[in-house]
Amino acid sequence: MTEIDPQDLARAYIAQWNVADAAERRAAIERLWAADGTHILQPPVEIREIAAGLGFDRTTLEAQGYDAIETRVTRSYEEFVEQKGYTFRSRADAVRLHGLVKFGWEAVSAETGDVLGGGLEVLVLDDDGRIKADYMFPGA
Repeated sequence: MTEIDPQDLARAYIAQWNVADAAERRAAIERLWAADGTHILQPPVEIREIAAGLGFDRTTLEAQGYDAIETRVTRSYEEFVEQKGYTFRSRADAVRLHGLVKFGWEAVSAETGDVLGGGLEVLVLDDDGRIKADYMFPGA
């Protein structure tokens, strides 16, 4: 497996969510992700409660492959960075254990610097050090 510094990977991963230029964003995704990589999101509590009320015992939201991941990252950029004025940053706590990298992240007001949210990321890497699976836990 390719040796990758977990802090560098966490910074590069978080940076893709802040990129305004669509071509740069796509290039970042292709550098970081395996072609068939999957982003798996634990939805917010509200969505999980609605799903449970409809009889679903588990809910996850998934995006697989470059195009789907690009759509997901772009939508997040539009909502949180462009519209709400947030920026995302790593908590600088990334650790690696074999093919896994875990780190926390924060959503910060670009205007005030206040931390407005955050979460936990667990990345599963392939043999080339690219993201094969990304488990995102907002609010963790």
